[in-house]
Amino acid sequence: MAYHFENVKMEKGMYGRSGRTFAQTLEELDPSEQYRGTALEGLDAFQRQLKRFDIHVKGAGSDCVEKFFHTSDSAVLFPEFVSRVVRQGLEEESVLPAITATVTRFDGMDYRSIASVPTEEQKQLRRVEEGAEIPRTTIRTQENLVRLHKRGRMLVASYEAIRFQRLDLFSVTLRQIGAYIGRMHLEDAIGVLKNGDGNQNPAPVFTVGTAPITKGTTTLSYGALLDFWSQFDPYTMNTMLVSSDMMLAMLKLTEFQNPLTGLNFQGTGTLTSPLGAKLLRTSAMPAGTIIGLDKNYALEQICGSEITVEYDKLIDRQMERAAITSISGFAKLFTDAAKVLTVTG
Repeated sequence: MAYHFENVKMEKGMYGRSGRTFAQTLEELDPSEQYRGTALEGLDAFQRQLKRFDIHVKGAGSDCVEKFFHTSDSAVLFPEFVSRVVRQGLEEESVLPAITATVTRFDGMDYRSIASVPTEEQKQLRRVEEGAEIPRTTIRTQENLVRLHKRGRMLVASYEAIRFQRLDLFSVTLRQIGAYIGRMHLEDAIGVLKNGDGNQNPAPVFTVGTAPITKGTTTLSYGALLDFWSQFDPYTMNTMLVSSDMMLAMLKLTEFQNPLTGLNFQGTGTLTSPLGAKLLRTSAMPAGTIIGLDKNYALEQICGSEITVEYDKLIDRQMERAAITSISGFAKLFTDAAKVLTVTG
């Protein structure tokens, strides 16, 4: 049986289409729907091209980098391979999905989000009498734009240096580049959670030892965490971003040494606090700082672009300086859905 993917003409221009990625363009030319019920079902258009040119990218039997460059058609696949592996590294250890309420795709560098800022009276749930006016929720656009930032790394390597390297080994370096980019985006997200997105919406800051957080002591205690948790009504503190020193201090608390908490951590690798919040430790957090948030209402992630590579240089084997970038930004949704706790003792 002849398959259409074997006759697709590969060219550089497939990367340059406005609003379309290489993978989307390739999928248009070779739709996956045509392969239902065949041996190729489950592969996307890019994976079918790897099969076409007999390129193995994983495992001990993976091919060398130079396999992509045996023909001009197969060379066109190399930037997409790099992009996919970098994206895998970005997503593997990323905590962004655990702290963002929604992801918005946006083609540009300046984005204007929306906001709803109810008064205390509007927050109250009141019965509506017959003929009475129904309470309002006002949604408006933010006054200031949210700026998106380009984050990336420069891939510096000659073709001669990597041509004989196995693709499986080369992928390790690419995944590390993705992890670096993900760390940069996380730092941006933490900055917005703490300081706001430029629309006068920084997170409220509480300090251990200062009312209402366990007045009289400056060291972290379970009582201080309970006081912090109680500040979130009507939201729910279901996620906590903590620095390394704060994670260590929390694990030393008696309440965190509950056998059931330990069993859950040992069995699933997920550490949940006795408060029910998911704990996320990251070195991107400043020392002595905890951010509590309701992940369903606190943060919006704006993606200006997916992982982008300089495809011309990669296809032409001019890899001495090839940029790998991603554009992203963050906007605060509801200011009180995220709060900061600082510990000075």
